[in-house]
Amino acid sequence: MKKVRKRESEKARWLLQSFGFLCVFCAFAGNIFAQNLETLAEQIKFGTTEIKRDTLSQIRNLRNENASRIAIPALSDKEEIVRATAAFSVIYLPKDEAFNALSPLLVDKSELVRRETAYALGKNQNVSAVNLLIQTFQRDKISDVKNACIVALGEIGDVSAINFLTQILKQKPSDKNEFLRRSVSRSIGQIAQIIQIKKSQIVTPKDFLPDKYQEIELPKYEKLTDEFPIFRQSVSVLIQILQNPKESNDTKREAAFALGAIGDESAISILETHLNNQDYYLAEICKESLRKIQILPAKDTK
Repeated sequence: MKKVRKRESEKARWLLQSFGFLCVFCAFAGNIFAQNLETLAEQIKFGTTEIKRDTLSQIRNLRNENASRIAIPALSDKEEIVRATAAFSVIYLPKDEAFNALSPLLVDKSELVRRETAYALGKNQNVSAVNLLIQTFQRDKISDVKNACIVALGEIGDVSAINFLTQILKQKPSDKNEFLRRSVSRSIGQIAQIIQIKKSQIVTPKDFLPDKYQEIELPKYEKLTDEFPIFRQSVSVLIQILQNPKESNDTKREAAFALGAIGDESAISILETHLNNQDYYLAEICKESLRKIQILPAKDTK
């Protein structure tokens, strides 16, 4: 019994010592991190343009609120490339703080800064940015900035942007607006996906594995268009895209993805007509979208 108590006592003493070492290590690591932040802050304040850009990249890679906060002064740097780089370095701030820091840059004199700011607002996923991004799209004359706003709306994933996006798709397709239509279709699908499964990252087609190895995540709503009727208008326009021979294949792919993400049964017929399309990617996306609407069984058809 004495030996058992002695072993337990030694074990307890060892645990206390280990905990003490751990506390010392954490305190030391925290102190080093704070010193590193001070160094980074000094580099942003006094460094050359290249040093500032490198520092801001380091801050972004830290993915830390405190690190992002020391990047805020760079948003008003005299060099546009520094301001543009800083936009992505502050996205790990709390959403409202990041929005307040970034939103003034949507009227920056540099189109590069406006574009990167729009993308950064999308990554921050603050719903407060939706209206501001729509206004920027309507006001800005640079196509790259406009497209960045559309991409950001998709990444934010809020249903309030759906009507605006759908109205863009109602315009006639042309070589001039092909890339925009592709981005809009993708963003509509992305918003639906975020609402249904809380994921913003998409790949179209998802993969080329046999069906039995693929998994379709169960959506939050059995019928999204009943919960959010605004999507019905989108479904109608997306179906028209797949029917229109003048639409690019890239736009059709994104439209097919969006129809699958929305999951409305009215899209079944048009998706089925493209299962044997000469565009292999489009055919695969239609197949995957039909599985999301739970029409095609999960079996190996290859």
